[in-house]
Amino acid sequence: MAKKQSTWKKGRGKLGPLAPLIGSWEAKADSPMGKLTCTRVFEPVLGGNYIQLSASWDFGKQAYKETALFGIRDGALSFWSFTSDGKHSQGTLSDGSDVHPEAICFEAQMPAGIARMVYWPNEAGGFNWAVESKNKKGWNRFTQHHYRKK
Repeated sequence: MAKKQSTWKKGRGKLGPLAPLIGSWEAKADSPMGKLTCTRVFEPVLGGNYIQLSASWDFGKQAYKETALFGIRDGALSFWSFTSDGKHSQGTLSDGSDVHPEAICFEAQMPAGIARMVYWPNEAGGFNWAVESKNKKGWNRFTQHHYRKK
C-alpha cells in the first residue's frame, strides 16, 4: 500500500513553514465553558513580510478574540499575540517533532512557565492545533482542536 502523501506543503523563505495554514479555518469543540466554535484566519500582511492570525472563540453569549503577527526577529520565525482580555505573549519557532514530524511549533515564556502551541496536519484534512504547558514530566496538553477549511 502506498504511503499517503501529505498535503502539508511548506513554502519558501523564513515564513514558509506557515504556508499550510494560510486561509480561513474553523473548529468546533467542547470546553469547560461549553460548546465553542473557533475561527482562525491566516493571511499575509504588510507586503508579505508578516502573516496575521485573526482568531475568534465563540462561546455563544461571549467571544474571545486574538490578533497575532508572525514574522522574523533576530533571524528566527517568531510571533506576537494580543488578546481581547488584555494579555499578550511572544515566542519563537521550536521543535514539535515529538507531536508530529511535520509540526509547526512555537514556544513562549509565560507568567506560569513555558508554553507552546503546535499545528500539525490531520489525516482527515485540515490541521490540529494544541496548547501545552511544560512541566517536570514533559508537555501537558490542555487544549486541542481540529480545524477544517471554512
